[in-house]
Amino acid sequence: MFPEIIDPRDKMHEECGVFGIYAPGSAVAELTYYGLFALQHRGQESAGIAVSDGETITNEKGMGLVAEVFRDTSRLEKLQGHLAVGHVRYSTTGESLLMNAQPLLVRYRQGQLAIVLNGNLVNGRRLRRQLEATGSIFQATTDSEVIAHLIARSGEEEITAAVKNALAYLQGAYAYILMTPDQLIGIRDPYGIRPLALGKTGNGYILASETCAFDIVGAEFVREIEPGEMVIIDEHGVHSTRFAHSTKQALCIFEFIYFARPDSDLNGRNVHMVRKRFGRRVAQEHPVEADLVTGVPDSSLSAASGVAEQLGLPYEMGFVKNRYIGRTFIQPSQEIRALGVRIKLNPVRRIVEGKRVVLVDDSIVRGTTSMRIIKMLRDAGATAVHMLITSPPIIAPCYYGIDTSSADQLIAARLTIEEIREQIGADSLGFLSEEGMLDCMDLPRDSFCTACLNHCYPVKPEDCLAAQ
Repeated sequence: MFPEIIDPRDKMHEECGVFGIYAPGSAVAELTYYGLFALQHRGQESAGIAVSDGETITNEKGMGLVAEVFRDTSRLEKLQGHLAVGHVRYSTTGESLLMNAQPLLVRYRQGQLAIVLNGNLVNGRRLRRQLEATGSIFQATTDSEVIAHLIARSGEEEITAAVKNALAYLQGAYAYILMTPDQLIGIRDPYGIRPLALGKTGNGYILASETCAFDIVGAEFVREIEPGEMVIIDEHGVHSTRFAHSTKQALCIFEFIYFARPDSDLNGRNVHMVRKRFGRRVAQEHPVEADLVTGVPDSSLSAASGVAEQLGLPYEMGFVKNRYIGRTFIQPSQEIRALGVRIKLNPVRRIVEGKRVVLVDDSIVRGTTSMRIIKMLRDAGATAVHMLITSPPIIAPCYYGIDTSSADQLIAARLTIEEIREQIGADSLGFLSEEGMLDCMDLPRDSFCTACLNHCYPVKPEDCLAAQ
């Protein structure tokens, strides 16, 4: 394999992105396809679309990026109907296999269901064992299949009642969309840890993980789905009901730090503008003398522009990112491997040579990527590398669908900031404070889940472990 500069294990990874549309008379399969393009950053392992014509649900899915799965346009042409759901996946619960790709299409005594899920049930394994003990048979290893079994076994004739019955058993962070042959049902967990929003098209409605998906298909943002809310979309419009009343909202703070696209809006705040404020604040907290500022593409570029403005330094493109990387490469020879090919990221030598560089990144998880990127800058002639991180140190595991489920994966849980600086090879290292981060949000401080930064879990760790 080619040497990796950006270690895929050295970032916080979100579980996936979901999209649903009810729009009679529209090409819903194509609109879902483009909506998934907008959400591709949330998952690159698999993609899928299911469409209903009012009677039958047809499903197409596969491994890889949206463009790879639907490269053969005949797959989209098979999907005819007026409502659809789509999914892009990054696996944290369940292996990266085709059988775990979504939408999950099932048939039970009331008919067909298609489910797309973003999140993680902390009690998913326990529920699976209980269902298996009473005769349920599972084909995949995802939480979506657990939800499908709970709905099928509810005993309720009406689908919304069956869904509410199933929701009573779920613990964790989730936003999911369920499609019957004639309606969409969108659900957001009681704490709102995972995002879900409602949009309006000319002749229907859309549900999506992020508002950027509305923009790409020409839809208008209506509102965010509330924590503990279930919305039903059908020929009569949009109907809302509550399945839980939570006293605390806890949107994952990493949606603003890293997960969401800069052009998305969450909690009434634009992600790009929030990241820029993060950059200004971390530069206030850790001023340095340097010649230029650069960011690690792509999620850190907004913050890097804020750092540059605060420090009064030029903001430069210190790296070029290759955006045309497929899933596989030719096997390199030993000679090529020895060159240390920068297949994903390469520094611009003429920009950084002889310069003191402020390097901005959104987070440090394991530290391997930071170490490699700093070395790249030094090899390209940078005389100093000062690193600013626009989040606090990640010191605790996440149980809600982020792939940092144990503290031994986290460098900040093991080392002091000075020890991290020494290990990654930076001349200085500064993290954004938790207080500074929350000040930048200009929202009540208890509006976010910050568990990975301070051990304050909406669902307590012991409850998560006991639920398994």
